[in-house]
Amino acid sequence: MAEEVVPMTMSHQDADIQRALRGLEHGDSSVRLRAALAVGTTPDPRLVDKLVERCAIEPEFYVREMLTWALTRHPASVTVPKLVDELRPERAARRRGGPAAGRAERTRARSQALHTLSKIGDGRAWPAITRELLTDPDDEVARSAWRAAVVLVPEGEEPGLAGVLATQLGRGGRETQLSLSRALIALGEVSTPVLRAATTDPDPRVRQHAIATQRLADDPDAGFEFAIEEAKRVVALGRTSQEG
Repeated sequence: MAEEVVPMTMSHQDADIQRALRGLEHGDSSVRLRAALAVGTTPDPRLVDKLVERCAIEPEFYVREMLTWALTRHPASVTVPKLVDELRPERAARRRGGPAAGRAERTRARSQALHTLSKIGDGRAWPAITRELLTDPDDEVARSAWRAAVVLVPEGEEPGLAGVLATQLGRGGRETQLSLSRALIALGEVSTPVLRAATTDPDPRVRQHAIATQRLADDPDAGFEFAIEEAKRVVALGRTSQEG
């Protein structure tokens, strides 16, 4: 008599993993949101790869934030190396889609990985915050790198970080400039010398941004718009005095 073949059954835990994987890839963003919440509520290291992958391609901001939260619920020893790996330029070459899609995905992947590393706050990620990232031509990536750097910078490395950040003064629009100002202010007194030096920079945009950052540090309640307008007047008056 032939031996009876007993069909293999999936354990409850494996079934939960498969359900979570399907949910994270669902076409409905509300389903993806609930799936990310469920994964964060009951962390499982086997889902970390999928969470990181979804962060790189998830189009909805609030879902990406939930994915980030879910990653923070897992051990840093598991998540940090995978997130650091997302920062490597060659990762973009392995992503699907045309050149434009690749650039968009690379930007999202790197900025979200940096954002998540800042939320985890594990110092082992600091070596990955390179000068190239801090000066990245993409504003979204650079802003995320600035925020992560301020959180992750080891004691004693703050002056060097302030010096690199100061090279970006005058860059971009108001959102980018405010982000940089906040990063420099968060570093505290170590930013004072580089800001003072930048107030005499030949580029008026750099001077304005440095003065506005000083104003904002002195009076956070004044707001960045007011600080910028004040800085413009200071720069304009200085230029007029020199011409006179």
